[in-house]
Amino acid sequence: MKYQVAKFAISGTSDKQTACDLLAALSAEAGFETFEENEEGLTAWVQKEQFDKDILDEVIATFPLVGTTIEYTIEDAEDRNWNEKWEETGWEPIVIDDKCIIHDTLHPTPATQQPSNMLDITIDAKLAFGTGNHETTRMIVRELMNYDLEGKRVLDCGCGTGILSIVACKRGAKEAVGYDIDEWSVENARHNAELNGVNNIDILHGNASVISHISGVFDIVMANINRNILLEDMAAMREVVNPGGEIILSGFYTEDGMALAERAGHLGMRLLRTDSENNWCMLVFAADA
Repeated sequence: MKYQVAKFAISGTSDKQTACDLLAALSAEAGFETFEENEEGLTAWVQKEQFDKDILDEVIATFPLVGTTIEYTIEDAEDRNWNEKWEETGWEPIVIDDKCIIHDTLHPTPATQQPSNMLDITIDAKLAFGTGNHETTRMIVRELMNYDLEGKRVLDCGCGTGILSIVACKRGAKEAVGYDIDEWSVENARHNAELNGVNNIDILHGNASVISHISGVFDIVMANINRNILLEDMAAMREVVNPGGEIILSGFYTEDGMALAERAGHLGMRLLRTDSENNWCMLVFAADA
């Protein structure tokens, strides 16, 4: 995947920490996904195809911290594996509600940590999002662990590592179809499905336009993507949900929930449940007939 890096210089405020926090939260709407504070303000990374300059400029022009001045430069980032060091060391196993344990290939699950009824998921993350470390992934996994998925058909929008499809299939889903705009993620999701012995997942390369080429409808649609893409793609997702089926959305901040709920309501989707963790939000909708 190709990234761009922006360097933001913040001035005119005595509370630079608050300004950095606000800028990180608001610039996520323009596609930025990783942030690091620097002496002048903030450095942020965005996938080149996801960057929306108009939104970023609007964020800066209407910045809520009065008197703050923000200037930025943006350029192509070095083409490298940003996860390289993390992939070499891995992460400690993640346990979700004593029902599911997620671990990498470097940390096989200790027998003492795995009751016989705990779902075991192995994720070998290579330049793809979705290990269970992030709040949004954990919330959706937790949601799936409470579903009766036996015989269900599942669509995984922006599948990343494929973790959500893998969880669904290992809990009895008849079939999962996933897609991702990033070719690295597509290959990684296929690799992880194989690692977990799951052979009923079909992973496609592309954006939401691939939905129109998938035959049939789905009982559950899930998407862990940023707010702007969800607002744009929600109609396509709604088109392929069985009446009475459910749509699980995450990947956005709590304050963005209202805009997404309003959009869902216009599309005939009824809000069933909400969850949040560290200001990240998940919404679950029913697709009414």
